[in-house]
Amino acid sequence: MTKNSPIPARLLLNPLHLLSLGFGSGLSPLAPGTMGTLVAVPIYLLLMTAGYPVYLLALIIFTLLGFYLCGYTARALGVHDHGGIVWDEIVGYMITMLFVPMEWSWIVLGFIFFRLFDIWKPWPIRLLDKNVHGGVGIMVDDILAGIYAAICLQLIDTFIL
Repeated sequence: MTKNSPIPARLLLNPLHLLSLGFGSGLSPLAPGTMGTLVAVPIYLLLMTAGYPVYLLALIIFTLLGFYLCGYTARALGVHDHGGIVWDEIVGYMITMLFVPMEWSWIVLGFIFFRLFDIWKPWPIRLLDKNVHGGVGIMVDDILAGIYAAICLQLIDTFIL
């Protein structure tokens, strides 16, 4: 299997793969990372509606769980950071949205910035993506992309709006 090979749908029967594959969004033949980020939007809305402490706790749990989930599915597929593993995109988007108002304009802007940084991988994201392996390696680039995107949103909120 290669980084972009189709993933057998039967993997979704395993709850760990179901999560790491973004509830099936990672099976998309086109832009699975973008599809995984789309799945993150309703998760963000649901958790943020429950309140900031719940959101923050969920983010911590999702992040820690992600280190294991992503590594587990990568080992099962025999490919480090297969494009269909999108739990990292869910966590990255949740980080992006940490400190902004729960409004559609911010949701869309956060989506755009997160996808931009996740695809572009500016320093040190690309370096870590190439040199850190396993579940940590899969998660770290999206965590940093989420932090970069969150910083951009904060700069916009502080200096433009």
